[in-house]
Amino acid sequence: MQHTTTHNTGNGSKHGSHTQHNDGHENHHEVMVRQFRVRTFVVFVLTIPVLLLSGTVQGWLGITVPDFGLNELVVAVLASVIVLYGASPFFVGAVASLKRGVLGMDVLVSLAVLSGYLYSLGTTFLFDAPDLYWEISTLVLFLVFGHWMEMRAVLGASGALNELVKLVPMNAHRVQDGNVVDVAVKDLKVGDIVLIRPGERVPVDGEIVEGQTSVDESMLTGESKPVVKKEGDEVVGGTVNREGAIRVKVTKTGEDTALAQIIEMVRRAQASKPRSEKLADRAAHYLTLIAIVVSVTAFLYWLGFAGAGVVAAITFAIAVLVIACPHALGLAIPTVSSIATTLAAKNGMLIRDMGAVENARHLDYVVFDKTGTLTKGVFGVSDAITFSGFNEEELLRLAALVEINSEHVIARGIVERAGDLSADLQTVKDFAAISGKGACAEVSGRYVCVGNARLMDEKGVATDEAKSVFERLSEEGKTTVYVAVDGKLAGVIALSDIVREESKEAIDRIKSMGIKVAMLTGDNATVAAAVARELELDDYFAEVLPGDKSKKIQELQERGFRVAMVGDGVNDAPALTQADIGIAIGAGTEVAAQSADVVLVKNDPRDIPRLIMLSRATMKKMKENLVWATGYNVVAIPAAAGVLVPLDITLRPEYAALVMAASSIIVVANALTLKKINLGG
Repeated sequence: MQHTTTHNTGNGSKHGSHTQHNDGHENHHEVMVRQFRVRTFVVFVLTIPVLLLSGTVQGWLGITVPDFGLNELVVAVLASVIVLYGASPFFVGAVASLKRGVLGMDVLVSLAVLSGYLYSLGTTFLFDAPDLYWEISTLVLFLVFGHWMEMRAVLGASGALNELVKLVPMNAHRVQDGNVVDVAVKDLKVGDIVLIRPGERVPVDGEIVEGQTSVDESMLTGESKPVVKKEGDEVVGGTVNREGAIRVKVTKTGEDTALAQIIEMVRRAQASKPRSEKLADRAAHYLTLIAIVVSVTAFLYWLGFAGAGVVAAITFAIAVLVIACPHALGLAIPTVSSIATTLAAKNGMLIRDMGAVENARHLDYVVFDKTGTLTKGVFGVSDAITFSGFNEEELLRLAALVEINSEHVIARGIVERAGDLSADLQTVKDFAAISGKGACAEVSGRYVCVGNARLMDEKGVATDEAKSVFERLSEEGKTTVYVAVDGKLAGVIALSDIVREESKEAIDRIKSMGIKVAMLTGDNATVAAAVARELELDDYFAEVLPGDKSKKIQELQERGFRVAMVGDGVNDAPALTQADIGIAIGAGTEVAAQSADVVLVKNDPRDIPRLIMLSRATMKKMKENLVWATGYNVVAIPAAAGVLVPLDITLRPEYAALVMAASSIIVVANALTLKKINLGG
């Protein structure tokens, strides 16, 4: 289907699919809004004298305009300018549509305007009959005015995305030869050092080489809490430096930056067509065909059977063509798509294909990768069981002071849980790592050992009272160690890949939507079972090799389930591609995960139910718009054809144009209400 927004510049570019980023931050929609505003003003000014010189209008108003024998010619000239200038975008669009074999809205508009205009020219120069100049002039006025209003609404719908373009400052403070020089951001190169003062936006992606600050990354993640940044940390162009002055080494410029990739990804999503829009395209094509048939039928009926005369027959025919113009149908889906992708981007959900939004509402299964998705992907203390009168804090501190000298993953987990140990470091003496068993050291005059059962046996530490606890924790798939102090058992510490606090909430919300949740992991069955129990999953698949993950997704699909796969977008790529919807989570600034349909910037599983909620709300709006855009024609087309004439109701072309424009604005206004959705974030 062809919509007039694609043609007003004469280049046939797809409406909404491209946004120019130039020095003035001007975009395609802004150009169209300005052009149709000017077009509306010109047509309005020219239509006034056409109305005043019309005998019909003079009769309505009870006025008389002197006729010097040129009035009819003046009206013909003014109407010609109105039609040829005001309606020219529709004519260009009609030609493009016909070349593609599509009977789009522009074809209908062109037929309506040209038939009335050419008929009126005939009354002026060829035969004696009342003209339709004022009707056609007002028709064009309503068309261009309605289109101007539509474009303003569409511009508002995509405005948030356009604002992303403006997040990157025009200039940056480059440090060169010890001096700070202001340069255009486009002139920065990888390796340059830039100074970013408090309150300024980061101009490009880079790495902090000097200073510490907090950065507002809400434009990227949707999270309002500032993130602490220090030397070695990465910063993203468009984010805001809140506190200290920092110096940043440029690592990415231009199209390689995270913000540029986000904008491009959202643009592609807005240009992609969900199945609903393809249905709307076909519906518009057939609606146009129906309108032409009804228009011709109405003309023949009123002229031949009803004997209403040529003028009346043409009036009914033109009214049918005007009222049936599928403006509203052309806006029903694209406007909602534009708002949905923009809203998703603002909430850290980057949609690469609108088909994913359409399909998400029908999901039967959401399958999560475990490590780094449902869990934190780091080894941490999950349990600390004490004996011999020790408390948990003391147990962890003593064990950590022994392990602080070790590089083992278990040691790092214990040290991280214990917190700040700097005040006690000087009390650690005679550290000894015992290969395959653990480590011992003297801590504050006490002999502390951390290790497995063999180490405890070797040191003569009795562990009988802790064996049941040790075995239970081990059965849960946790790595468990004993801690002994001065030859006595002090406690048992268990470590595991920690489940995210957000995972349970996310899974509960997904299950409340009637969708089953499963987990896919390469870990052993014991670990997988423990995580599945903790999160109350419907199913899990353990000890699955990366290359076999896609097969598990395929198995679910073969059972008739529609499946979403949630992973990190790297080793899960085959499964993400196989799934009905592939969702890359925790991508951070790596927003170009080519295997995923949706990229979630934040490493937060709760974004999955938010995506499903957005999908359902989006499709609800699309359906509402489609029902309105097609349904009103069921009443409007017969009315325009004259079926209500027995009730003394006639829908003239100019009123038909007004109704048609109003229906388009109603559709856009309904789409805009999607902005009010609360995604629970």
